[in-house]
Amino acid sequence: MNSPPTPKAKRHNLASETYSRPTLLLDWYDLHRRRLPWRPLPGESADPYRVWLSEIMLQQTGVKAVAPYFLKFLARWPDVDALGRASLEDVLRMWAGLGYYSRARNLHACAVAVRRDHGGAFPDSEQRLRALPGIGPYTAAAIAAIAFGRRTMPVDGNIERVVSRLFAVEQSLPQAKPVIQQLATTLIGVSRAGDDNSRAGDEKSRAGDIAQALMDLGSSICTPKKPACALCPLNEDCVGRARGDQESFPRKAPKKTGALRRGAAFVVTRGDELLVRTRAEKGLLGGMTEVPTSHWLAAQDDKAALGQAPRLKDIARWHRKQGTVTHVFTHFPLELVVYTASIPTRACAPTGMRWVSIATLTDEALPNVMRKVIAHGLGD
Repeated sequence: MNSPPTPKAKRHNLASETYSRPTLLLDWYDLHRRRLPWRPLPGESADPYRVWLSEIMLQQTGVKAVAPYFLKFLARWPDVDALGRASLEDVLRMWAGLGYYSRARNLHACAVAVRRDHGGAFPDSEQRLRALPGIGPYTAAAIAAIAFGRRTMPVDGNIERVVSRLFAVEQSLPQAKPVIQQLATTLIGVSRAGDDNSRAGDEKSRAGDIAQALMDLGSSICTPKKPACALCPLNEDCVGRARGDQESFPRKAPKKTGALRRGAAFVVTRGDELLVRTRAEKGLLGGMTEVPTSHWLAAQDDKAALGQAPRLKDIARWHRKQGTVTHVFTHFPLELVVYTASIPTRACAPTGMRWVSIATLTDEALPNVMRKVIAHGLGD
């Protein structure tokens, strides 16, 4: 990688630059740190359980959406031992609406593993954390740095943006990730003992706080559009700012979108009850509750989708609701036609399905796409 140009600002030699950036970040963070439900107050120690729980929830999801779910989980399961004793079904129900449901399954599996294999205490090294279900390189680094003070750097989207602008990283994501990771690690500073795994008390080893400072910087100042560069503690060293093209970073390759998939959803009522089923444990929306649907396939026509309706002898005909329900998953957009039917109270549910009270649907592990379908099907 070619070295980025030095900004027309205060210059530092390598040694002073390595030390000054962490100091600037920490000084700024101590004054401007965000108040978050999972973040301890200044001077308090971080709770590994809260750090882990928040990091899993924050994957692909913003702070505003996560905060109420985090508090709800904490009230129900105050520690990892309690969560490890819960059923997966209960966890999925509590998670419903937050999306990316594999996170909930991994969350439960990890809690079970910590309770069973580690005596209810999270291991304090990246290597051992990565051996747990659902904990990848980023989450392991975040827990190790924030909860245990390990000298490592977790790189999320906010940190990617700050670092790519600070050093003007020309490579596009995702290929640029290793370069950004390496550059971000330099912002931790140099350990006086030369031990990257040290947890000494001096400010240069506050790796967790430096990581959170960068996250806060990306969230509040180094924003995707119209960054407030004048307020940034690193503005004198920022190559992107010096060049005037900071908003063009990070470079991104054209996004690929999967082909549109189509299908049908069947909203069947029996008095004040709704026909539902549980999806297979593995795969998309695994273990979640849904109304019966057809397969979701590209180029599927309505007739083929309707042919996959649940077999209920009491249904004379299906009523197609006007309009469609659309939903975008990570790898493809989905379009569902909704059919409705009402059947007598004596009707039995087909094999693998069950009746649930419409009044208690909030207790079901319904993903957002099914909430849309049910609202559309039961609406006027």
